[in-house]
Amino acid sequence: MSDSPAGLTHLSATGQARMVDVSAKQVSARTATAAGRVLLSAACVAALRDGSVPKGDALAVARIAGIQGAKRTHDLIPLCHPLAISGVEVGVEVIDDGVEITATVRTADRTGVEMEALTAVSVAALSMIDMIKAIDKHAVISDVRVISKSGGRSGDWQRDPDQ
Repeated sequence: MSDSPAGLTHLSATGQARMVDVSAKQVSARTATAAGRVLLSAACVAALRDGSVPKGDALAVARIAGIQGAKRTHDLIPLCHPLAISGVEVGVEVIDDGVEITATVRTADRTGVEMEALTAVSVAALSMIDMIKAIDKHAVISDVRVISKSGGRSGDWQRDPDQ
């Protein structure tokens, strides 16, 4: 339990931000899946489908960027712990109004990988925009969210499909 104001785990007793000490937590297998979208013009979707994006294979670059993002989450999010990530899977699928991105991250550690999955999706989406910005300057990243998580003290959780 936290000794911080209102029981907020990332605040010290004096209200200062801190990294939570997880050393007393049990190591367990943990998984998190996140998803998001990059909304694109019809011309950009067509270019992705026919492989005519001027910078090259935007889908492959986004997948690799997502994996790298998951691995570097602790460098980007100030209070995240560096984790021994066991695996990262990033899916990038062209859909009628853009690209759907999913990321699943696994570890056996003392804290969850939700932030790593969210970062993987976000970095993949940013990379996608970098790859297609010459075709579609109006691209929008949307709906980045955790879909499910498993492991740890709080157990399994899955987002209601209607949310």
